[in-house]
Amino acid sequence: MPRVDVPLARLKFAQTQRRDMWWVAPLVVFTILSSFIGYATWAALQNEHYSWGPYLSPFYSPLLFASVGKSWFGKPPGWFPHWMSPAMLILGIPAGFRLTCYYYRGAYYKAFWADPPSCAVGEPRKSYLGERSFPLVIQNVHRYFLYLAIIFIFILGWDVWEAMWWPDASGTRHFGIGLGTLVLALNVGLIASYTLGCHSLRHLVGGWMDRFSGRPVRKAAYDCVSCLNRRHMLFAWCSLFAVMGADLYVRLCSMGVINDWRII
Repeated sequence: MPRVDVPLARLKFAQTQRRDMWWVAPLVVFTILSSFIGYATWAALQNEHYSWGPYLSPFYSPLLFASVGKSWFGKPPGWFPHWMSPAMLILGIPAGFRLTCYYYRGAYYKAFWADPPSCAVGEPRKSYLGERSFPLVIQNVHRYFLYLAIIFIFILGWDVWEAMWWPDASGTRHFGIGLGTLVLALNVGLIASYTLGCHSLRHLVGGWMDRFSGRPVRKAAYDCVSCLNRRHMLFAWCSLFAVMGADLYVRLCSMGVINDWRII
């Protein structure tokens, strides 16, 4: 039988017997997540170029307050800080959902904290406290962020509906579809697939049950969530690129850098 030497002494940071390029995956994750965080922060602070025609950037949806354009509650109240953009009011919810996501935890634990940087690779810490103490105990609020994230699916879906109605010179709205409509629709589809494949939702719809016999609706819901859950990592990354791409598309249209292609 083949033999494997398992060292009894604790490995030093980055020490390993692996001969493959184990550092590539955490480096790629670090680069992508850092780039997304940087772009999202920049976009949220701009407070402009977040809408064009019937399109609204998902970073700014729901648009609670706005000095110009259509928003839920009109213009910002007098106490509203001038430096705070509408995006800063709502981005904490999708950010909190992703930050506490079971998949993303494993991704950024390795990429940012090197905890561990990869399997069978030495890590910098000397003890393990788990997620039962502060601050990591906050990760347990993931299920509550899930409830809010589901609401966001319907809000973004409404934005897609609004993106199908184009105003003319008189203000009358007519049905139409542009490339931006499809970009926003793709974003909603990927975000819904990522959110509805959540491990917490899978438990809520039936993971706590011992058997499904006699409960066809609950079993169908569990099977659907399980199907999405098997591709949770794929949807996590695709939805991340989609939401950033949707904001970028609306922003470039608003800035006049690109022209929206009107399909219908």
